[in-house]
Amino acid sequence: MNTAGHSEATERRGLELTPFRGLRYDPDRVGSLAAVTSPPYDVVVRPDGVHHLESADPHNIVRLILPQAATPGDRNDQAAETLRRWLSEGVLTTDPDPGLYVYEQRDGNGMLQRGVIGALRVSDPAERVVLPHEDVMPHIVADRAALMRATSANLEPLLLTYRGDDSTTATADLIERTAEQPPLLATTTEDGFSHRLWSVTAPADLATIQADLARHQALIADGHHRWATYRRLRTEHPSPSAWDHGLVLLVDTARYPLRVRAIHRLLHDLPVGEALGALDDHFRVRRLQVPLPEALEALADAACAGNAFLLAGDGAFHLIDDPDPELLARTVPADRPTAWRTLDATVLHATLLDHVWHIPEDSPAHITYIHDAAATVAKAERDGGTAVLMHPVREEVVRDLARQGVTMPRKSTSFGPKPASGLVLRALDL
Repeated sequence: MNTAGHSEATERRGLELTPFRGLRYDPDRVGSLAAVTSPPYDVVVRPDGVHHLESADPHNIVRLILPQAATPGDRNDQAAETLRRWLSEGVLTTDPDPGLYVYEQRDGNGMLQRGVIGALRVSDPAERVVLPHEDVMPHIVADRAALMRATSANLEPLLLTYRGDDSTTATADLIERTAEQPPLLATTTEDGFSHRLWSVTAPADLATIQADLARHQALIADGHHRWATYRRLRTEHPSPSAWDHGLVLLVDTARYPLRVRAIHRLLHDLPVGEALGALDDHFRVRRLQVPLPEALEALADAACAGNAFLLAGDGAFHLIDDPDPELLARTVPADRPTAWRTLDATVLHATLLDHVWHIPEDSPAHITYIHDAAATVAKAERDGGTAVLMHPVREEVVRDLARQGVTMPRKSTSFGPKPASGLVLRALDL
């Protein structure tokens, strides 16, 4: 072992992953494990997705992560009461021993992802241990913080990635050996992904994982708002406390590369005709009378040459690209790296939203972020708004900017597959 490197990592503290007693559904008390899971709260298309999940099983986790009531206070109180009731009824039970959890996701197309779920020490940005790559919206952080305070629980894990190397082979081997054992649970969700979970409780195994991860930093792949929420709640509680840690899934992307997808925008009060009319000669506009998959292929081709977007909502697709360089020079901040200044998300927010369309990006009344392209188009057509479909950013660009301390515009990327919500929770008062 490199003693100097180890000392530097120890001083930097690195990733500190702590075992916890997982809170899990009792399979005998629910219809099926698949029926009580959900995508992460910010991936669920509302209200359609919430209604679908609520009807799947009366104990679906969406009733905790996205409670439905008239006011925010009522929603949080309802989630807290629902959690207390499920605990008292034995719908949710606590594992007997603290552990870390090996989690596997697999689809039918060769995608395999394995990682470790645990309670990660919440670090300050200056420590450079957990690297964000996107900005957050304060109202969402406030909303998630209020829900976590009310429930005193981490209801779903964040997705963090690290780049394994020769120093993490012991952890990688341990994960592979664990995956050969019978799992605590196994289920297949309606998206076709199979999920398996194992508990690691042996002290020697826990020490191996903790020592390996202490040498590394992590990139937030999914969950910037929840990480910001962890940081806010940690400052509200004197240390040491359970709030010093937050629930995460850590995936070694050197071994299990993630997929990077775009997050699309729905502009509520801007019809497609008005959006196109405001472009003037600022962008090239081409109307595409083709199905969505072909339109996305055209977007991908255009994105290879520069900034490009698809607008939809009027029954057709409109490819906009080739922006006016003088317009970009006037509207995109010049004090950032070129990789940031040329991002599609940067041009969308700095040029199109702020300058051309005059839409406030932090207002949910004007803009909604949706992960599924077809759902974005359908809602735009139904509501009379404009769908802005994006092309994904490469992971190397994301990681490089994060290491420079440069955050991307909010909701720039969607890493996946994301952990299913509802397989393991963390109660902070147990």
